[in-house]
Amino acid sequence: MLNQYETVFICTPVLSESQMKEAVKKFKKVITDSKGEIVHEEDWGLKKLAYPIQKKSTGFYHLIEFRAEPDSLAKLETEYRRDERIIRFLTMKMEKYAVVYSEKKRAKKSAELKQEDK
Repeated sequence: MLNQYETVFICTPVLSESQMKEAVKKFKKVITDSKGEIVHEEDWGLKKLAYPIQKKSTGFYHLIEFRAEPDSLAKLETEYRRDERIIRFLTMKMEKYAVVYSEKKRAKKSAELKQEDK
């Protein structure tokens, strides 16, 4: 059975935009290679950290929502740990209420964007 997960990772701020996109692509590939499916992703951009990590005060944040088998998480988190571009990561299993809330939030956001286009 596929569970829905949400992962947020922070990349080091010294990366160029192309290096950042390459890192995101790598982790999306890890998810899809383990028969996972990406539901949604958001690039939050460069943000200030709450406290310095590895003497850095900012980082590139990226969120990916995906469905996958529970045993595929170990592979994803191992890849996070091996990649020197990643300074922090967090992966959480979403409960059914969180999934519904997330879908409603995305639908509301897309409706607002459509209103702005008109």
